[in-house]
Formats: sequence, structure tokens, C-alpha cells
Amino acid sequence: MKTSLPRPAWAPGIAAAAAATVVAYAVAHWVPALNPSIVAVILGALVTNLHLHRPVLHAGTRLAGKRLLRCAVVLLGLQLSLPELAHLGGRGLAVVAVTVAVTFTGTQVLARWLGVSPARGLLVATGFSICGASAVAAMEPVAGGDEEDTGVAVALVTLCGTLAIAVLPALRGPLGLNVADFGSWVGASVHDVGQTVATAQRVPGALTTAVVVKLTRVVLLAPLVASVGLAVRRRQRVLVPAGGVGDLAEEPHAKRRMPPPVPLFVAGFLLAIAVTSTGLLSPRVLADAKSVQSVLLVAALFGLGTGIHLPALFRTGRRSLVLGVASWALVAAIAYAGVRVAAL
Repeated sequence: MKTSLPRPAWAPGIAAAAAATVVAYAVAHWVPALNPSIVAVILGALVTNLHLHRPVLHAGTRLAGKRLLRCAVVLLGLQLSLPELAHLGGRGLAVVAVTVAVTFTGTQVLARWLGVSPARGLLVATGFSICGASAVAAMEPVAGGDEEDTGVAVALVTLCGTLAIAVLPALRGPLGLNVADFGSWVGASVHDVGQTVATAQRVPGALTTAVVVKLTRVVLLAPLVASVGLAVRRRQRVLVPAGGVGDLAEEPHAKRRMPPPVPLFVAGFLLAIAVTSTGLLSPRVLADAKSVQSVLLVAALFGLGTGIHLPALFRTGRRSLVLGVASWALVAAIAYAGVRVAAL
């Protein structure tokens, strides 16, 4: 008598994510204006809000939204190499660093003014300042938010990054940007790598500069997450009253879940950059890794999309939407100013 192995609890949800990935790529093929990532987020939100996200799927979609997205972040490192940074020069690196720093800090200030939770503000700030959904995934372990916060942040960077594909090329003429400067502006301000490519391709000759600048922003992901992780650990080591007045003692660490200063997959991301920088990997291997990264990202975004509950989003959606649009405007304005100054 044959006995079948028990099916893993995550299998149905992973199968759903795989099916959604196929659908997302098919829709993007039929409608070139749509990116597979955008379609995946929409599909995930539809599944949840049409009450099709059954409990049997939860383990798998949660796995996709967390583990697969982190794997995609690691593979993203294979698209970067340290020699590429040399092409930017000191001014170019300064533009990228200032844009990231001002957007990251300014978005969190705006979140406080708007009454958006610190965790959601942190995730939105990371996504808009660095690289969209991948950056949100990297910051999620130390942000202290919930699935809804992550889903909203991903939805906002996806929405604004998609709008950038149409809006930024239309602004090139009025803003007086030549092809190279436009590529730098796109790379310094558009969120997701795929959205950056789609935006830059609309102006012939801008793509190479846009990708180099964009990937330089991505390099800042690891130090940013590490800095926030260390800050969270220091904040959690607070001194609390132990008994008498003025008598202070450190709260036992065992009672709290301390996030690591550098999540393991962020270390993997850095290792991937180092491996690519050696030049040992063939172009074919790097191209295959890029394709796998794209597929994993789309599947993961479907999983994150299932965390977007529209009723809950509508309750705080206006403030979150204002935050997203304001952050988008901020990163575009700072990047534009930096590009114009660097060109002087």
C-alpha cells in the first residue's frame, strides 16, 4: 500500500502565486503599458477583497510575500558591480546620496505631520528613496509594522512609479533636460528598477545613464537598513524603573524580539554585489539570474498584494495616499535640483 507524503501547508498558496505570476506576465504581454509587477499587486488585492483568499492559501502567500521577495533582493545584487559606481564621479554620487537622504528623512517627517504610523512612514520612505518594493521588503523586518503597512507601501510605490513612466518624459522639455540629464533624473527619482527602465526607454539614449544611477541608489539599501536596524536596537535597550524613585535598570532583552542589525538577506545582497564585481560570472549567468529575480519579484508582489484590504486602506487611505504623492514629488524635486547643480 502506497502512502503519499503530506502536502506542505504553503503549497496551495505558492501554487496560487505561480498562477498569478503567469497571468501577470500574460497581461503585460498583451498590454505593454502595464508592468508585470503592477498586475501582480492588483491581482493580489483583488483576490483578497473578493474574498477568494481562503485560509488554505495564507501560508503560501505569506511565504511568497516574505521569503521570495527577500530572495529577489539578494538576486538584485547580481545586477550591480562596484566598477559601475566609478562612472558616476563625485558629483553623481553626491546627487544620489543627497536625494536618498532627503527623501528618506523628509518622507518620515511628512508621515508624522499627516498622522501616518511610524512603521508605515518608514516603509514608504524606504520604498520611495531607494528601490520600491524590494526596499520595502528589506526594511520590513526592522520596521515593526504589519502586513497592511507593507502592502500599502508597496501599492504606493507601484502606483507612483507607474505614473512616472508617463509623467517624467512629458516633463523633460519643460524642465530643459538634455538626454543625459534626463537619464540621471530618472535614475535618481523613479522607484523600481523595472519602472526606471520603462521610463528611460521613452527617451532614446537615456537608458544607460538611468540604469547606472538607479543601481547606485540600490547600493545604498544595505547601509540604510543596517543603520535603521542599529537604531531600533538602541531604542529597545531603554532604561526602565526597577523599583525605587530614580532607580533604573535595563529591561531584559529576552522579553523582546530584537531585530538583527543587518538582516541575513541584506548581507546576501552585499555578497552578490561583491561576486558580480569580480567579473567571474558570465553574461549568460547574470542574464538568467536577472530573469529569475524578475519572476520571484512578481510572485512576491502577488503575495504582498493579498495583504491590501481595501476597507482598512480607505480608513487611512487618504493620508497614506497624500504621503505617497508628496514623497514622489519630493524625490523628483530633489533629484532634479541635484542633476541641474551637477551639470553646472
